[in-house]
Amino acid sequence: MSELTHLDQDGEARMVDVSAKPVLEREAIACGEIRLQAATIDLIESNQVAKGNVLATAKLAGIMAAKKTGELIPLCHSLPISHAEVSFSIPASRDRIEIQASAKIKAQTGVEMEALTAVSVAALTIYDMCKAVDKTMVISGVELVSKTKK
Repeated sequence: MSELTHLDQDGEARMVDVSAKPVLEREAIACGEIRLQAATIDLIESNQVAKGNVLATAKLAGIMAAKKTGELIPLCHSLPISHAEVSFSIPASRDRIEIQASAKIKAQTGVEMEALTAVSVAALTIYDMCKAVDKTMVISGVELVSKTKK
């Protein structure tokens, strides 16, 4: 296992200095899911949830979260994201909504936290908008799928 870069020589938290790193094109992709009842998915698809269009709202929330990650996570760098995207799919089992997010940037540090935050906030938004009709929802499997730099 590599060293923890967010700790100084005394074991105290610190922001990593990336000033010596080269500016590269970087992209990260993350995924996760929210499990819910098929009846809730029906409501979402027919735009019958009282709070409005669930997936459109969750998509915007995820993109906004990616852009604000540096304000939410104390030691993250605030990054000028060049692109963020959130998408959803519903498998044939109709027991969950799968969420995927990507973030891109030209910078000295990666954007994996932004992609992970986008997935998390999109899932939380779905949860918030549907909690009145579905008490069984579970958010799980939020993970980094890939990160690249060139």
